[in-house]
Amino acid sequence: MSVADGFTLSSVGDLIFSRPISLLQDAPFTDVVKLLKQADVTFGNFEGSAFDIRKFKGAPQAEFGGVWIIGVPEVAKDLKALGFDMVARANNHTTDWGVEGMKLTNDALDEAGIVHAGSADHMDGARRARYLDTPKGRVALVSMATSFSPMSRAMSPLGEAPGRPGLNALRTTRWALVTKEEIARLKKIRDDQPAGSVRPDPNEKPDELTLFGVRYRASDRRGFTYEMDPIDLREITKEIRHGKQMSDFVVATIHAHDPGNWSTEPADFLPILARQTIDAGADAFVAHGPHQLRGIEIYKGKPIFYSMGNFIFHLDLLEPVGRDLYEQFKMDPATTTDAEFNAFWNARAFTGTHWYQSVIAQSKFQGGRLSEIRLYPVDLGYEKRGADRGVPRVASPQVAQEILQQVQRLSKPYGTTVAIEQNIGVIRVGATSSNGGQ
Repeated sequence: MSVADGFTLSSVGDLIFSRPISLLQDAPFTDVVKLLKQADVTFGNFEGSAFDIRKFKGAPQAEFGGVWIIGVPEVAKDLKALGFDMVARANNHTTDWGVEGMKLTNDALDEAGIVHAGSADHMDGARRARYLDTPKGRVALVSMATSFSPMSRAMSPLGEAPGRPGLNALRTTRWALVTKEEIARLKKIRDDQPAGSVRPDPNEKPDELTLFGVRYRASDRRGFTYEMDPIDLREITKEIRHGKQMSDFVVATIHAHDPGNWSTEPADFLPILARQTIDAGADAFVAHGPHQLRGIEIYKGKPIFYSMGNFIFHLDLLEPVGRDLYEQFKMDPATTTDAEFNAFWNARAFTGTHWYQSVIAQSKFQGGRLSEIRLYPVDLGYEKRGADRGVPRVASPQVAQEILQQVQRLSKPYGTTVAIEQNIGVIRVGATSSNGGQ
């Protein structure tokens, strides 16, 4: 099965959405909405919660994604008004407001008519593909995350033990890469600790060490390497295969900050995972999480987006802010407003225009294969403040060139050629070489 010729998928990144924006009327914004609506399916990552805090029965959780992201329930319908059809729900903010907040958010998305995947009452549901029927074919979505708070991982029921609500987790093990000489020094530090306070792993390899919660491995390079949990990987790829058997087109999506927001390159496991999902039946792989753009690869005629960056970024408007955050940053809630706290936190975490620059990636398919990707640059207004900041608008020619040149540079290692034509990025599959061929 495959979608009809001419099928288009528009993909964007993180939707951190506090208040409705669809009623804005300036041309750079309405032009963005037109681009979202002209695709057969428009997808993004809904990162946060949407409910009425005045009626909320839950609480902000002690484990959360950095800040407690919350929007009013109307943002779900606003997403629909903007043109969104499908959203990912597995990310590090899924349970900021507990299972109660997660369920209320899913209910709001259901009511708005937006298909969502990645969170449910137990792991079987969180892993499950969710479907959207369109005039050009049935589209499945499988959403997963490697970046998540431990309490948010769902669990399947077993016997009399009930399942646990949460998200579709792909667990990874991270190793810090050091030299052999440094491994020896770290082992000496371990051996010099008080007797019984650090227990060596009996299965430890000569070139590996775990100390104070950090895993080290000897290498001739710096950085990190990752291992994916084989059970999670097996179950996720099985669901992608099942999703393809039940539909015409599968979007596999992941929330992965790894190795960190500081990096424009994905962690080493991500290209392996992306290609495995396509081998299992996915027609597009869309990653998000590090809040900035990463490169694009074409694998077996299918697109891989290693990070779509931000698309709606309402961090200035988050309220209420819980007491834990004020205490964490030694700020006095008696003299500091939530807006002042948000400004402080955002300046600390997201200083620089690159957090506020992104693209709408519109992928067009012919004969079940990718024929072209058009990249429309968007500017979220880093220089703006308050309600006008974090809103996507068509980028000016100068900013568009900066964004697209960055995508060119980041995509080149994957053999992907990005042409810039009238301030739009164009990837023609015939002009692109990639691992695994076309």
